[in-house]
Amino acid sequence: MRTRSNSTTLCSATPVKPPEGSRLQHFVAALLEREGALVEALDANCLEVVAPQPLQRTLGIPEFCRLGFGASLPPGARRVAIEAGWLERFAELIGERGRRTQRVLCPANPALADAERLIEQEIALGNASCRLRGVSAAWTRYLILDFRFSALSDEKRDGLLRFGVNLATGAMLDGVLERLAPWLATDEADAQIPAGADLPPAWERQRLLDLTNRALRPRLERQLAPFIQSLHRRLGRDRERVFGYYNDLYRDAMRRMAEHATGDEARRREQYRADAVAREYRARLDDLAQKYAVRITTELVQTLDLVMPVQRIELLVRRRKGERVICLDWNPLARRLEHPPCEFSHDGDRFRLVCDDALHLVSARGLAPCPGCGKPYCRRCHPNGCAKCGQTEATDGFAPSP
Repeated sequence: MRTRSNSTTLCSATPVKPPEGSRLQHFVAALLEREGALVEALDANCLEVVAPQPLQRTLGIPEFCRLGFGASLPPGARRVAIEAGWLERFAELIGERGRRTQRVLCPANPALADAERLIEQEIALGNASCRLRGVSAAWTRYLILDFRFSALSDEKRDGLLRFGVNLATGAMLDGVLERLAPWLATDEADAQIPAGADLPPAWERQRLLDLTNRALRPRLERQLAPFIQSLHRRLGRDRERVFGYYNDLYRDAMRRMAEHATGDEARRREQYRADAVAREYRARLDDLAQKYAVRITTELVQTLDLVMPVQRIELLVRRRKGERVICLDWNPLARRLEHPPCEFSHDGDRFRLVCDDALHLVSARGLAPCPGCGKPYCRRCHPNGCAKCGQTEATDGFAPSP
């Protein structure tokens, strides 16, 4: 957990290499020491702790204990992992500290040598063209959001999800944020924001909620894809097993029913038995659907306001007789150009289309044909449904929390 410092330090050309061992172990060691515990690292995967009484009550540990972080535990050690309820205990211990932080980085920010070639390589507009208007040095603010999620079915998966947005350009940081992570993990002192730096203002709350509502779901689905695929495989196996069992019972009842004449009491009994098997089969399928249904909850755990210099590229986007100017930032640490923002879904894809009405930049889904009349329409211009036939589509995203 970092707070802003007043000292001025230039960010080094390469990030400081993080210490060896588990990141979770280093976090726990630093947290326990801050709370007054005596902590000693026995090896790369084990801590020996002497905890004061308040810490014992909050974390549910004895005064003398060992905490293990690896696949194999030392004798007498307790396993610490995000799936074992430790995140809730650490959250209770930390409280509101560190939920909102700011960092200021000041790396070298050289001018781009060949901006036009960079634009040709990185910008993909399917139905429009763009032209470079200029490049200038600027300062920007990245808002980086860390979410904790829990996916509960017949098994449970917990994890952390991070995404960010450039408050100056509106671009999502997919591809950029991963390369910035090593610098965010260092303990270097923050730089100072130079006098006269033109920083973008903070977004309004509703605008942030709308972005989160659109951007969180697709990124969460990608992160949970292996877990969901595993559930689908097991659901398929269970459905095949249930089908085989009840199909044999049904075929046996139908075979016996065929042995009796129409109107025979024995034939009616077998018909009732076959109907009961069919009802029970449908009930078992409903039970399986409930068993493998996934309930996902998310919680915002930390926001980081990252301030740093960038190279701002100004582009002129043209579509038929219309044109508009957009700006994208080149990050000198990540050495990446942002993708143009999708003004509908805020996805992280590179490909964009431009609508005819307001020249919104959207993903292919944001300019897809209407399922009712088949006419493509911009979901950013017409969020309530097709302008021609009025058909609405199901909302895609989480309902924003208050």
